[in-house]
Amino acid sequence: QVFGLSSAAQVVLGRGNFGQQLSVNLAFGIGVTLGIHAAGGISGAHLNAAITITHCILGNLPWRKLPAYVIGQFLGSFTAAATVFGLYYDALYDYGNGAFTVTGPNATASIFSTYPAPYVSMLGGFFTEFTATVMLILGILVIHDEKNNAALKGTQALLTGMVVLGIGLGMGMNTGYAINPSRDLPPRIFTAIAGWGTDVFTAGHHWWWVPVTAPILGSLAGALIHKLFIDFHNQPVPESGNEKGQPVLQSS
Repeated sequence: QVFGLSSAAQVVLGRGNFGQQLSVNLAFGIGVTLGIHAAGGISGAHLNAAITITHCILGNLPWRKLPAYVIGQFLGSFTAAATVFGLYYDALYDYGNGAFTVTGPNATASIFSTYPAPYVSMLGGFFTEFTATVMLILGILVIHDEKNNAALKGTQALLTGMVVLGIGLGMGMNTGYAINPSRDLPPRIFTAIAGWGTDVFTAGHHWWWVPVTAPILGSLAGALIHKLFIDFHNQPVPESGNEKGQPVLQSS
């Protein structure tokens, strides 16, 4: 998350002279890829509370592990926000003339958490986050679907980062594509503490709860879509050979 937030800081504080929206999209994709490489062998790289909750509901992860996973995600995200705040403190102070604001021409809160565009209704914003998370979980599930056309071993992290990049490229305009409660809420709490105040929770007609709930519902819906339209139609993976006893060729 340090990659994504610091890129957002550079774009905003640099007033467009040090990157554009594409920079933020690429940085978040790179951050996801590296995060999966760092934690994949230890925890399965649970970087998203919505996906962790979905795996618990599906029975892929014991519920007793949920608190530790979510606390770890939140602490990592909170620390990332604090790191970027320290890295760009001087620029933040200069940009806002000493004030940290949530709305207005010199607003900087959007560096750390997502806020809806002025034209977006609450329903439209909720649907955007819901749909974007559906696409995220579908991408992750098909990449790892061993019964279908799964990604080659070793490429899953890169492809997952590309899914996040694709979501940012196509669905980022309305709401900033939080698609992850762990990505949005901890930095929002940090900004409330660090000087932006409670406006971070009231801005956008109390927008803060949408990036928490819509991704959870979107992840569940995406998992259901994958189960109904892909997983139920997959052929079982043969263990040793085909029905005639002939060896099954393995693709490299």
